Amino acid sequence: MNNLRRRIPGFFALAAIATTLSACGGGGGGGIGGPGPGNNSGWQSGVFNDASTYFGRCQVPRAGINPATGNPYGDIQGTTLDENNFLRSYNNDTYLWYSEVTDRDPGNYNDPLVYFDLLRTNGVTPSGQPKDKFHFTYDTDDYYQLSQAGVSGGYGITWAFLSTTPPRELLIAYTEPNTPATNLAMPLERGARVLAINGVSIDDGTPAGIDTLNAGIYPEPGQTYTFTFQDPGSAGSRDVALTAQNITSAPVQHTQVFDTPTGQVGYLAFNDHIATAEQALIDAVNQLNAHNGGQGIDDLIVDLRYNGGGYLAIASEFAYMIAGPAQTAGRIFDNLTFNDKHPATNPVTGQPLTPTPFISTAYGPPFNGTPGQALPTLDLQRVYVLTGGGTCSASEAIINGLRGIGVEVIQIGSTTCGKPYGFYPTDNCGTTYFTIQFKGSNDVGFGDYADGFSPANASGPGEDVPGCSVADDFTKQLGDPTEGRTAVALAYRDGQACPAATGGTPGVLGKAGQPGEFAEPYVPKPPWLTNLILGPESQ
Repeated sequence: MNNLRRRIPGFFALAAIATTLSACGGGGGGGIGGPGPGNNSGWQSGVFNDASTYFGRCQVPRAGINPATGNPYGDIQGTTLDENNFLRSYNNDTYLWYSEVTDRDPGNYNDPLVYFDLLRTNGVTPSGQPKDKFHFTYDTDDYYQLSQAGVSGGYGITWAFLSTTPPRELLIAYTEPNTPATNLAMPLERGARVLAINGVSIDDGTPAGIDTLNAGIYPEPGQTYTFTFQDPGSAGSRDVALTAQNITSAPVQHTQVFDTPTGQVGYLAFNDHIATAEQALIDAVNQLNAHNGGQGIDDLIVDLRYNGGGYLAIASEFAYMIAGPAQTAGRIFDNLTFNDKHPATNPVTGQPLTPTPFISTAYGPPFNGTPGQALPTLDLQRVYVLTGGGTCSASEAIINGLRGIGVEVIQIGSTTCGKPYGFYPTDNCGTTYFTIQFKGSNDVGFGDYADGFSPANASGPGEDVPGCSVADDFTKQLGDPTEGRTAVALAYRDGQACPAATGGTPGVLGKAGQPGEFAEPYVPKPPWLTNLILGPESQ
């Protein structure tokens, strides 16, 4: 897991040196990250060989079997310059904004991660935010475990950073079942506040203290840290020793039905668009349909506040399960557009560009449903979606795709992250690279939400959606009908007006390690969850 930690720096940093701590290397100019491979790189500005010339030529070739394919790795001996040249050519061919990237000599960089980080646009959105907030890398083995099975090292806790500079606020956003966080005599719950780690105050500003805090938040499996927590509603504190292990995420939780005087309202928390979400969503929809002797539900609340995205195909399947066959027949869920070099062909798969439909049957492998199984449907004309600043990518595609076919989407929460873009993760030499390659749009051609979707009464630049701006409520558990966002959704459904806007403006999303304070509680996740918007054809 050392490579994983290299790519996800610690979240807390000394204010005076925050930029240094959150970067992978040095500054600009030649010799970034140390002496480069040399000045005889053969680089000519604006001249690019095909990326295949350099693919698999590695400074440190891998041996053994690739778990993604079942075949031996095809790496051969190469150099860092070969790896940099691959990134340069591949980026120039497939990056959505390739013409906005400064062409730099790959021979001046001895670390492909540092070089890759420069291969992005400096453009901004209409509100002035960076246009590309989603350029990152991941250790290939770790990414494979995460994307296929939701496995990562930790305690079974997803953290919420309300403030990353003193006075810091770090809370539990939610927990996973059957993990170190929940297999306790007194399980940890959403809203528990971290006061100290291994006796180091959460507000410690010394380098040693910050190292301890970050190490405890992002542990290696097998490591034990003692946390001092203040449980929600408690004036006291307690010490809890947690030993990290490989955690398997449960992507769908808290499926239930609220029996209200005006009808049956389903609820589910959908946290990850990972491969195992396929069967979990099927099971959840079947559970909702079986309610009340098979009468089903009248309305649905989908809690996406912590869902940073994932497989686009999973998003399409779930949108179909919400809307049903009558509303989706012959309609487009998401239409992908690549850069102007590839107007008709997908540059990654080589296939003709065709829109992504609303998928009506389970894919099966690499997902976990039964291949070809007809998906159950709720046949709803309206859905309530709970959102936060971490609602991103494939989660936003659900909102956009349903709106594109006339399903009424009511948004309760705060502005989403703003990612109508996606990519195919590309492995080279043991690192998986994520560079924006396409933009998505719905059945009516809309995809301009780079500043996110915003509830109608929220201030800010996001695309307006009917609904209410409501702050995250850490005093109640997810699935509790009195929890702030859920309670407002139920009240709005009964005709009540929105309360005063409290959702705030979300912080900039990116790698855990970016310093700063966030008006909206920021819930960092492994970057592939925050930024991935894939279809299964990319695997």
